[in-house]
Amino acid sequence: METTTVGFIGLGLIGGSIAKAIKKFHPDYQILAYNRTKSVLDDAVFDGIVDVPCVEKDTRFAFCDYIFLCATVDYNLECLTWLKDVLRPGCILTDAGSVKGEIHKQVTALGLTSNFIGGHPMAGSEKTGYEYSTDHLIENAYYILTPSEDVGLDKIGAYTELVSSIGALPMILTWEEHDFITASISHLPHIVAASLVNVVKKLDSPQEHMKTIAAGGFKDITRIASSSPHMWQQICLENPEHISKVLDEYIRQIVQAKYLVDQRDANGLYQMFADSREYRNSFSDAVGGPLQKAFVLYCDIIDETGAIATIATILSMNGISIKNIGILHNREFDDGVLKIEFYDEEAKKQAAEQLTKRNYIIYER
Repeated sequence: METTTVGFIGLGLIGGSIAKAIKKFHPDYQILAYNRTKSVLDDAVFDGIVDVPCVEKDTRFAFCDYIFLCATVDYNLECLTWLKDVLRPGCILTDAGSVKGEIHKQVTALGLTSNFIGGHPMAGSEKTGYEYSTDHLIENAYYILTPSEDVGLDKIGAYTELVSSIGALPMILTWEEHDFITASISHLPHIVAASLVNVVKKLDSPQEHMKTIAAGGFKDITRIASSSPHMWQQICLENPEHISKVLDEYIRQIVQAKYLVDQRDANGLYQMFADSREYRNSFSDAVGGPLQKAFVLYCDIIDETGAIATIATILSMNGISIKNIGILHNREFDDGVLKIEFYDEEAKKQAAEQLTKRNYIIYER
C-alpha cells in the first residue's frame, strides 16, 4: 500500500497544529514542509512532525496527495502560480485561510479548480507561531470546506474523511457563505475587541486606573485583541464587503443601545440583554470554534507561601491536568482569587470535587 504524502507550506499556529494532528492520528503518513523561517522547519523536523524539509518552490511537492497552504494570504496566492506546474491530477490542494473569496478567484484564473478545496478550521488562539501549535487545537472544532466547482466527489469525500480522522468536524459551504459567516462570527469580534481596548486606552487616566482594574469580563471579551495585527489587517483587506455589511448592522445595534440608555428605557434595556442571553445560551458547547467554552473554576485560598503549589499537588495526585492557573487581583466573587482552567468539563468537575472535599471554597460562573 502506498504511503499518503502530505505537504505543508507554512507551519504557524494552524499549519503546525494540522500537521501535528495528522502525524498523531496517521503516524505512517509522510509529511513534507516548507517554512520561510528555517528554524521553525528545523524544530518541526526535530519534533518528528516533518519527515522531509523542503526549500522554496520545491519540486518534491509533486509527490503529494494533499498540499496545505498555511502561510499568509499573499504568500498562499503567490504559491499557486508555481504549484500549477507541479500538482499531479489526483492531488488535493487546500488552504487554511479565514477568507476564501480571493484564493478561489485566483484558483479559477489559474485553472486549478479540479484540485482546490478551500479549508478553514474554526479554531485558533491569540498566540501565533509553530511554538504554540498543538495536536489537539482543531479537535471537535468545525472545519469548513469550500470545494471549487470542478472538484470531483472523490476528492471531497477523501478530504472530508481526513478532516474527520484528525478529530475535527467537517462542514461544506460555498466560499461566499463562508466569507459572510466568518465576517459575522470571527472578523467582527476581532474588530470589536480591538475597538473596546482602544476606547479604554483613550478614556483611561494618566495613572491608568482602568487598565489596572480591568475585570475578568473585559479581559475575556478582549482577549483576541492580542492577536497578530498583520494577520487581521490582511483579513480585513481580503473580506471588506462582507465585514462592512456586518459592521453596518453592528453599528445599528450600538446606536439602538445608546438610545435605550439615553432614554432610560428600562423595558428596552431588559429586552436587549434578555434576547442576547437567550440566544447565547442556545449555543452548543459540544464543539470548539472562535469562541470556545472555557472550563474554569475559582478557588478561595489563603495568601501564604505554597498555597498554589498545594492545590496543584492535590490535582496532580488525582490525575487532573491544569491548562492554566493564575491569581486574580480583582475579586468578582466574595473571596475567590485563584483562577484554574482545565482542558475539559470532566477535569473541571473532578477538580471541584477534590478541592471541595478538602474544604476549599469553589466558585463557578
